[in-house]
Amino acid sequence: MSSVFLLKNLLGTLLLPPANGLLLLVVAALFRRRRWAFGVALVGGALLLLQSLPIVAGHLIAPLEARAGGALVSAQGAQAIVVLGSGLRRDALEYGGDTVNERSLVRLRYGATLARRLQLPVLITGGVPHAASRAEAEVMAALAEKEFGAPVRWKENKSGDTADNASMSARILKPAGVRRVVLVTQAFHMPRARKLFEAAGLEVIPAPTDFKGPDDGPLAVFDFLPQARALQTSYYALHEWLGLAWAALAAAWKSA
Repeated sequence: MSSVFLLKNLLGTLLLPPANGLLLLVVAALFRRRRWAFGVALVGGALLLLQSLPIVAGHLIAPLEARAGGALVSAQGAQAIVVLGSGLRRDALEYGGDTVNERSLVRLRYGATLARRLQLPVLITGGVPHAASRAEAEVMAALAEKEFGAPVRWKENKSGDTADNASMSARILKPAGVRRVVLVTQAFHMPRARKLFEAAGLEVIPAPTDFKGPDDGPLAVFDFLPQARALQTSYYALHEWLGLAWAALAAAWKSA
């Protein structure tokens, strides 16, 4: 695991909820005798509160999902389906070992549905998460075939992040003559994933799933009350905005 990868993940953790607000509260507690400590504590508390409100979380994630486009309508010209891994549940007692987590399961289910509908070969991409015994691609492929009846032609099992997913998948698909793919991932993740796969030289047909943004109904009182689910949605949204900023900086650095 490279130092750049570790640094990126450490900074990401500190900048994302709930660590971003908690970090400010810790700083305020450590320097509580300073005149500015109360202001820092106030900002930290407000940040945690705002990120846990459904109305705020919805506005953070909605622009990402809008950029992903709606549900897949046409896959004209597609040559394969690419399903991105998103982590594992390690040592799941009821399954006797590692299995897919909720995010990976959502992607896998939709990818298998599309494979049956479109009759296209499937590639699953995902390396070995920290402390896991198997690669995401291996676990997901076994599940796709046994429980969803969707055979997997290619497994990319070395990648560590979305950029790796893109570059390493392209190395497998291009020699097989595949240039145009249906890309399956969460709607909020699609803008960054699509950008990286296109940078790797593949044409992408987005197939977003698991939309988390606000619906078209009227606002309710619960939209203004803190919820753990909203805090998680804010985490996902801010993670993607940071990821897009990181990708832009990396591209600028390479072109400099």
